[in-house]
Amino acid sequence: MKIAIVLNTSWNIYNFRMGLIRSLQAEGHEVHAIAPTDKYSEYLVEAGCVFHKVKMDSRGANPIKDLALTFELFFIYRKLRPDVILHYTIKPNIYGTFAAHLLGIPCVNNVCGLGTVFLKDNFVSWVAKAMYKMAFRFPEKIFFQNIQDQEFFIESKLAPAKHTDLLPGSGIDFNRFAPRQKNANPKKFTFLMVSRLIHDKGVLEYIEAIRLLKSEGIEADFQFLGAKDPLHQRGISVELIDSWIEDKTINYLGTTDDVRDFISAADCVVLPSYREGTPRTLLEAASMQKPIVATDVPGCNNVVDNGKNGLLCAMKDASDLADKMRQMMHLSEEERSQMGAYGRDKVMHNFDEKIVIDRYIETIRQYKSA
Repeated sequence: MKIAIVLNTSWNIYNFRMGLIRSLQAEGHEVHAIAPTDKYSEYLVEAGCVFHKVKMDSRGANPIKDLALTFELFFIYRKLRPDVILHYTIKPNIYGTFAAHLLGIPCVNNVCGLGTVFLKDNFVSWVAKAMYKMAFRFPEKIFFQNIQDQEFFIESKLAPAKHTDLLPGSGIDFNRFAPRQKNANPKKFTFLMVSRLIHDKGVLEYIEAIRLLKSEGIEADFQFLGAKDPLHQRGISVELIDSWIEDKTINYLGTTDDVRDFISAADCVVLPSYREGTPRTLLEAASMQKPIVATDVPGCNNVVDNGKNGLLCAMKDASDLADKMRQMMHLSEEERSQMGAYGRDKVMHNFDEKIVIDRYIETIRQYKSA
């Protein structure tokens, strides 16, 4: 079969979907990757994918650009004629579905999270819901990454219940993200946040919590790993980020192609996000036996059992976040180790990448027999 995977970045395909791609290739399928060009596009080609570039602005909603995206995907799909298309993220899910429907090509969609537009009840969110409602009449299968998002779409009549299904996020390769021996040299307690620098990840709350802890005389290494994204509609200005770096509020680590060394060196991973699908960074942290501090919101609370493998705090509450970070520091090494062991066990049983891959392959086989 000829299978197309459509996403908003080549980086996303390469970092989060390569396990699925390799499994599809092992089944004898021809995999086509459709995404904007970046440095990971060539990695996809090296991995045996046929790459098709597409223009896609993942940062905002522009009706003219989005209409153009529908037509661009339509012409790619018409030329390619895949047997099934796998859509991920909001724009492929909506505009890719329209294009696929016009051509009569079956598609399987994955709602990786509700994103920025659903955090506020305004005109933009109304338009997004209307677009989802129109588009989601057509996919044969719609996967969600947490039960709350699935129920929201069903109850809001944005998707037919019979076409929805639940996956444990994008899954995790727990053999690759395995615990490592910690450096025996004494050092400061290390908190690590891994995320793009945008408001909705709770970056400002992390900064304020750090300042509260420092005002109490608490000494720790407050790290941040992730890309600056000032052009995002909820992005944070480079000037503000640089001021945090200059006054040493955070230890900014830049970006990386491999987070494992950074997670391994941390004592605790923090994610005060406003809402997630199933956050990959928390799966990676839990798989590497790291205790977690995160917000008690959909996605995060699917990975973290409060008091078992981490601590949950209130959303947009820097004081509560600081309190949970303080509590984490005051736990004994043995207590944090027990949290880490519980987290890895949970990941292995509930978030194994193989679960996700098997469900996709099972779904795709239905189209082959049809």
